[in-house]
Amino acid sequence: MRIAVTIFLTDETVTPTRLARELESRGFSGLYLPEHTHIPVERTTPYPVGGDLPREYGRTLDPFVALGQAAAVTERLALGTGITLVAQHDPIALAKQIATLDHLSGGRFTLGLGFGWNVEEAADHGVEWRGRRELVRDWMGLMRALWSEEPVGYEGESGSVRPSFAFPKPAQKPRGPVVGPRTLVGGAAGPRLFAHIAEYADGWLPIGGRGLGESLPVLRSVWTDAGRDPAALQVVPYAVRPTPGKLTHYAELGVEETVVQLPPAGEAEVLRVLDEYAGFLEPR
Repeated sequence: MRIAVTIFLTDETVTPTRLARELESRGFSGLYLPEHTHIPVERTTPYPVGGDLPREYGRTLDPFVALGQAAAVTERLALGTGITLVAQHDPIALAKQIATLDHLSGGRFTLGLGFGWNVEEAADHGVEWRGRRELVRDWMGLMRALWSEEPVGYEGESGSVRPSFAFPKPAQKPRGPVVGPRTLVGGAAGPRLFAHIAEYADGWLPIGGRGLGESLPVLRSVWTDAGRDPAALQVVPYAVRPTPGKLTHYAELGVEETVVQLPPAGEAEVLRVLDEYAGFLEPR
């Protein structure tokens, strides 16, 4: 099983370049970064896991800038977002960012996308909360048009783009209905989420990885009913606190990659935890 990591990189943590070099030298497969543009001080939306919102949420680095730095100092390390809040972006500009990072990294980028949890943050971006999932679906269609080999237009409920020259193209080639980089959708199990995954993604990024034994058969059914290749479905448990038993369970379910959580800390603490997690890596 491939072991990647995620971390809230901030202005107070280890730097992207230092972390990326250490990950690649130790044999970790990838680095995934979260996204929050800002955290409104006056917020009624509760933190999803309960309690006070951790300090790092309001200090996160821009994931695309940080991953660009990581790409520049590595050769093999996969790079991903976990997650990109697609609804909070201009889709034409986001398509350019994603294609550029995938092109410059030689196809190492994974677009982990999601719908968000912070109502106030989304509202400042002009996002209507109840319609955000369909907005993301629309923006994905628009970006796929820009990533297509030939100029293709897109007309959606929320926006459109005329047939355009838009380079660079993502390095990864189209597969089935998916055009662009490897695409994983984050979120809790459910019919709407699984329909989105089957329509425009390569798989699922379940946060925490709980309940996969019950959810995976349902997702596989939706996937195959949509005409997708059963062997192509990717499920990547995300932000996992690893244990040998947990990783063995994932492997028995057919999981080939897990993303483990690093603390949002300085260099010394992050490297200490990396050394601990290195015990889960398969010998090279």
